[in-house]
Amino acid sequence: MPEGKPHIVGGKAKWDEKSAEYKGTRAVVADLPDELRAKLQETALAAYRAQTLVPVVQALVCDDAPQFRQLTAAIALCWVHDGRHYAKLLPVLPQHREALAQFRERYWQFYHQLRAYQAAPTAAEAARLEAAFDQLFATQTGWEMLDARIVLTRAKKQELLAVLQHPELPLHNNPAELGARRRVRKRDVSFGPRTAAGTQAWDTFQTLAATAAKLGVSFYQYIQDRMSGAHRLPSLATQIGEQAQRLNLGRSWTSSRTSA
Repeated sequence: MPEGKPHIVGGKAKWDEKSAEYKGTRAVVADLPDELRAKLQETALAAYRAQTLVPVVQALVCDDAPQFRQLTAAIALCWVHDGRHYAKLLPVLPQHREALAQFRERYWQFYHQLRAYQAAPTAAEAARLEAAFDQLFATQTGWEMLDARIVLTRAKKQELLAVLQHPELPLHNNPAELGARRRVRKRDVSFGPRTAAGTQAWDTFQTLAATAAKLGVSFYQYIQDRMSGAHRLPSLATQIGEQAQRLNLGRSWTSSRTSA
């Protein structure tokens, strides 16, 4: 650190690459006691929810990995991820194979009912689907492995049925999974970037390319517009906001606050 500069740093040490704090701070992974680590995580989450610089995410659609817990006010679990657990079961006896096939058919029939509910949500249909969930996942087939898997799915009822309260939530997160695949495939082929600048370039341009594709924007034209300084095209951030307004994302949260 420069002479006379206090050895106390703030956000610049983390984010401002041109600052003396950033250049003079060496990143160290601390070996913290579990109790202290938990308190720091709680503090970080509280700070994230209290800040106003970026929008606070209200809901996250994900698998049931523990690291996603407590990040958002609501968690919606991915039905495709949950369904894969049943696909991984390997029955040997004919009656077990038949039991699994029948249950998986009922499983995906219920999933499609949730899809239909999203198109025309009503309180009556939400109540019916909740009761149907309870009935479906109270099934006992006599095959211990399948029955144990059904119990595990039943325990995730609140997260799997978040769509009943918030119909605009997707039922799976496959688009996010596929979005990350391009980055992973490039890393596999080239064995990763060699420098921090290379990492930043990868993340920046692959994010721009993927976002432009999702918005239906020509990545080539967008880069040309920005590099030439013409700025005739609206920023991707602006287009994301406009798209969100058109899709009316968050409408169920807005209506619940209004009714409250």
